[in-house]
Formats: sequence, C-alpha cells, structure tokens
Amino acid sequence: QVQLVESGGGMVQAGGSLRLSCAASRRTFSRNAMGWFRQAPGKEREFVALIDSSGVTTYYVDSVKGRFTISRDNAKNTVYLQIESLKPEDTAVYYCNTNPPNPTYWGQGTQVTVSS
Repeated sequence: QVQLVESGGGMVQAGGSLRLSCAASRRTFSRNAMGWFRQAPGKEREFVALIDSSGVTTYYVDSVKGRFTISRDNAKNTVYLQIESLKPEDTAVYYCNTNPPNPTYWGQGTQVTVSS
C-alpha cells in the first residue's frame, strides 16, 4: 500500500508563491507518472498537472500554465508543485496521486488559501 503525504500549503496573498511537496512511502513510486489535483470548496476535484516517471515530460491545465511547475526527485520519492503568482481562484485543497489516479492513494491533501 502506497501512502502519499502532501505538505507545504498555507495562507498567502494574491501574487504570492508556495511550494507543495508530496512524499511517497514506497520506492516503486519512481515508476509512476504522478499528478497534482485540487478541490475547491463546493467543486469536484480537478486535475492540475502531471509529470512522467523520469521527470522529463510535464503537462498542465491551461488555467495554471506559466504559473505552476511540477517536478520530482525520485531519490527522495517526492513530487513538488511550485506555484507562482497565486490567485484567489487557486484556493483549494491540493492532492497528489499517480496519473491516472489510484482511488486508494488519496491522502489528506494540503490547503492553499489565497486572499485578494
């Protein structure tokens, strides 16, 4: 069973930045493409970004392109999401998971709150 633990969220003003981390409990994590997802209040969870197993290929939804950067360190079993130029609409709980997501891997997420 893989455990994913997200951290790094917080409350920031619009225009600020955060770096989210996702630590995986197993080395086999490095074989998986990984994604970041978010769930805003009253909305369904949505995909945000993904990175392939090697860390070479990334993909972002249009709403975060140019502001979010996904990366990974397979030696540390960790995936990162660098978020710049935060907007109030980025307020959500952020989760990581494999891509496509495994429903048994969802963790508690990390809360990002952006004030205007």
